[in-house]
Amino acid sequence: MITTYFKNSVGLRMIIIAVLTLLMLVPVSFVESLIYEREARREEAIKEVSSKWGDAQTIVGPVLEIPYKTIVRQERQNDKGVATVFMEEITDYIHILPENLTVTTVLTPEVRYRGIYEVILYRSKIVISGTFLTNGVKELGIDADKILWKEAGISVGISDLKGIKSSVKVRYNNVDYEANPGLLSTQVLEQGITIRPPVNTTEKTDFTLELDLNGSTTLSFAPVGRETSVSIEAGWGNPSFVGAYLPENRDVTAQKFKAAWKILHLNRNYPQVWVGNAYVIKESTFGVKLIPAIDEYQKTMRTAKYAIMFLALTFLAFFMAEVMTRRVIHPIQYVLIGLALVIFYTLLLSISEQMSFNRAYWAASVATIALITLYTRSVLANNKATVIIFGILAVLYGFLFIILQLQDFALLLGSVGLFIILAVVMYVTRNIDWFAIGKSSDEKPLSEAPSAE
Repeated sequence: MITTYFKNSVGLRMIIIAVLTLLMLVPVSFVESLIYEREARREEAIKEVSSKWGDAQTIVGPVLEIPYKTIVRQERQNDKGVATVFMEEITDYIHILPENLTVTTVLTPEVRYRGIYEVILYRSKIVISGTFLTNGVKELGIDADKILWKEAGISVGISDLKGIKSSVKVRYNNVDYEANPGLLSTQVLEQGITIRPPVNTTEKTDFTLELDLNGSTTLSFAPVGRETSVSIEAGWGNPSFVGAYLPENRDVTAQKFKAAWKILHLNRNYPQVWVGNAYVIKESTFGVKLIPAIDEYQKTMRTAKYAIMFLALTFLAFFMAEVMTRRVIHPIQYVLIGLALVIFYTLLLSISEQMSFNRAYWAASVATIALITLYTRSVLANNKATVIIFGILAVLYGFLFIILQLQDFALLLGSVGLFIILAVVMYVTRNIDWFAIGKSSDEKPLSEAPSAE
């Protein structure tokens, strides 16, 4: 009785199909978790290689740092909780930024592999030049006798010192000085190199330094000059410009790119001269990130987001095939069809790790369409319905492939496509008398009706 009622009730079958569609989202969520896991494993591989070659590099500076003596009020408590106030002389630092700063960078990208994972590294030739003015110290109101000019130095912040591949010499007032690791203070910079040239309050001093620096994925700079000009070029066709500022000019082709920034001191939130750790420079950094031409995990995740659409439309197509052929498909058969749709994503994920995403997509699509089409022929025993199911699946997977290629228009194209699909379904079913289907089934169950080849 229950089986007969299920076969004859169109509404009940539609409800069960809707429930099965939602239940199929559970294995889809497992697939999405698998994508995240594989992506995390790739990031671990990238981190392992980068840690030995050189991590993402951030260059901050040069910064002229001048120590001075100052008296501060200190307070200490003894064992009985009695506070003692006294004055103590400590060393603090004046930080002076360049009047102008020009950075020219040539990147040479390299692609290394850790197992099946691609790691983007680079070698860089960086030339930094500019001018310091020390007369700004007078505006701070510091006693000239307290300033320790002989202990001053020029520091350059480098985020990963392992990336330095040759000695660093700085030409300061036409004299070369060799840089040493370490900083005079960590009030502005976290780690880097320092030179100790003679510094005084009257000179306008020019400097030039060259860096041979290895890094991975990202290279960034801080706009420490009153006027900062940075140019970066590389033989890489897929750059992403990151950080606080976009380039004023850029030229990107399939094989290379060149970008240039020009930033004024008015565009940032710190002055040219200050004392202590009052300001943070690294928040204003900018630069370029070398990203893969195709991120297979990102595209696979985008593909998985359309799972509900594929499940719903495929189940709808099979339901329409039921109506056309007057054969009832069992819920277990719907589950098997849904699992075939879900396995498409695991096929896509695994194959895309071994070959290009587009080739992996078509390989997984052909395998899935072939599997469901052959199963349809066996279940419905109707050539016309089988061809229709095949055509619908081919259109769906082709439509999704187009959406994945058109990132900026994916929402628009997807919305228009769904509207067209709904319009087609409404047109095809416009003359179906759904109540009549149930009435005719009372006399002869759909499963017993002859099938038309």
